[in-house]
Amino acid sequence: LTMSALVPLLISCATAACVTYFLSGGTTMFQVALNDPFVVSRVPGTILLGLVCGISSLYFTRTMIAFEGVFASCKHFMVRYALGASVLALLIFLFPPLYGEGYNVVGILIGNAGSPEPTSVLNNSFFYGHDNYLLLFIALIALVKVFASTATTGGGGCGGTFAPSIFLGCLTGYVFAGVWNRIQPFGLMMPSTNACLYGMAAVMSAVFHAPLTGVFLIAELTGSYQLLVPLMIVSAVSYITVRSIEPHSIYAMRLARQGHLLSHHKDQSVIALMNLNDVIDKTRPVLNPEMTLGHMLQVVANSKRLHFAVCAPDGTLLGQINLNNIRHIIFRSELYQQFTVRALMSTPSAVLRTDDGMLAIMDKFQIDDAGTLPVVDPENHFVGYVSRAKLYSDYREIMKDFSED
Repeated sequence: LTMSALVPLLISCATAACVTYFLSGGTTMFQVALNDPFVVSRVPGTILLGLVCGISSLYFTRTMIAFEGVFASCKHFMVRYALGASVLALLIFLFPPLYGEGYNVVGILIGNAGSPEPTSVLNNSFFYGHDNYLLLFIALIALVKVFASTATTGGGGCGGTFAPSIFLGCLTGYVFAGVWNRIQPFGLMMPSTNACLYGMAAVMSAVFHAPLTGVFLIAELTGSYQLLVPLMIVSAVSYITVRSIEPHSIYAMRLARQGHLLSHHKDQSVIALMNLNDVIDKTRPVLNPEMTLGHMLQVVANSKRLHFAVCAPDGTLLGQINLNNIRHIIFRSELYQQFTVRALMSTPSAVLRTDDGMLAIMDKFQIDDAGTLPVVDPENHFVGYVSRAKLYSDYREIMKDFSED
């Protein structure tokens, strides 16, 4: 972050704040009465809450990515729609608080002005009338919230990760405070309202890998700037917990898995900017496995390449011919009708796929020490060849442009 970037950021933030105050007044989204100010003796509990929120965030992030993969595997949009609607309907039937964005539940748990008692969360559920199971009910909601959020977006609905992270953080903080206050370690109490606010900041910091955003956003939404110190503690602990296990945020994780993530690592960023289609050689002749040696030599006579794909009639890659491996017989014309391509072909040391990330492709060249590798699509149909020379030539060109920028 340079000074030339910092000044416009400060100006834009100040402008946005002024416009917001002018249009909607200075009231916060949640009006919370903080009757229990932070005391230093609660630092151990705050640190422990940060650890719990970090683990909760890791569960949320990885489960969402995995469940998104389930929807991505459904090729037809109606299948995705039906799956999302079914999952969402079942979860809302079992846990009515999952209906909507969840801000009403957050308001109830943090004691927002005009909100009913926390036990009202049990309304219309199978737990209604069993107030003793409130913590269990909220914990179950926290566990299944990620499935409801992913079912919404995966099925074609509108949604994201901002509101779910606030919702999950609030629930995690409330359950933590409930358990803590029953055990009362060191004889200390943890105000549930404070714990909810800490949880909201901690989960947001961990999910987005943005601890400062989590701290100041929750302080701004609730007007709880007097809790700035514990918010910083819990956000830092949660962020460190997740970062030590998962190096990418929930957004960067998707890009990283596709090989499109730009980072501060120049080499990896350059590789991410490369495009596999730009380096595939599709001009080489394709060989039929039943060709004779003589026929094959006629086909490849005008090519300057050494490697040629052997494919079935449907385009499936069966193997390849490496002219270096059969050099001892290609000049013996008496053998031209005795050998077929099938008998002479070999298996490539590695095969590239069109859905491989560029970093994985570079790794395959390095591991196998190959000069040329075939490329296939996900159905194993031959696409073309990629040479190490072409790959590194493009790498140098992009690195040159990258350095000039």
